[in-house]
Amino acid sequence: MRILALDTATEACSAAMWIDGRLLERAAELPRGHADRILFMVEELLAESGSALASLDAVAFGRGPGSFTGVRLAASVTQGLAFGADLGVVPISDLRAVAQGAMAGQAAAGHASGLRTLVCNDARMKEVYWACFEPGADGLMQPVGPEHVSDPATVSLPRGWPGPVYGAGRGFASYPQLRAVLGAALEGCDERILPWARDIAALAVPEVRAGRVVPAEQALPVYLRDQVTQPKFRN
Repeated sequence: MRILALDTATEACSAAMWIDGRLLERAAELPRGHADRILFMVEELLAESGSALASLDAVAFGRGPGSFTGVRLAASVTQGLAFGADLGVVPISDLRAVAQGAMAGQAAAGHASGLRTLVCNDARMKEVYWACFEPGADGLMQPVGPEHVSDPATVSLPRGWPGPVYGAGRGFASYPQLRAVLGAALEGCDERILPWARDIAALAVPEVRAGRVVPAEQALPVYLRDQVTQPKFRN
């Protein structure tokens, strides 16, 4: 199985190729210029793996939430690649990708990898994108409840969700009050982590295996913040 994954929703710009369990990757943290880099990353991965685009099984992408321009870029690049090669696509939540990356990082460091995780990404405008995740039977992080965009002070854990909770995402760096909101429930935090294509690829594997791919025209962004895309009317 061969899956191409890409993401441009945040400062992270990355592409990855999952080939029967082997992972190739191109990644950079950039303040801007993702549109100038992402296709070059894809081309390099195809060349390194010796793969033609049409030989892939699917294209996975970070569908947001994140930067309006970045999320739209990932969706449009995915649509273009998939349309041209007649491939299905797999939209993956960028919040879930952060949770998966945090779990992988904890495991690699020899720490407990089964912690329930609260992801908070910086949404600007004094808000955070956030959602809760926990490990599934397949070892991948699964959502617990919906995704939100809100004031950091309103972030909360699911009722009855037992602790401890691991924090992940740059929302914790931008809004230190999140630690106070969570209090004693917070056991550890990675406030540097971003969503990367390698984690999107890992999350896409079982989707492709199960045939849960969608047509290229359904490679749609998820913004959460409605006012970003809705016109404003004046009386």
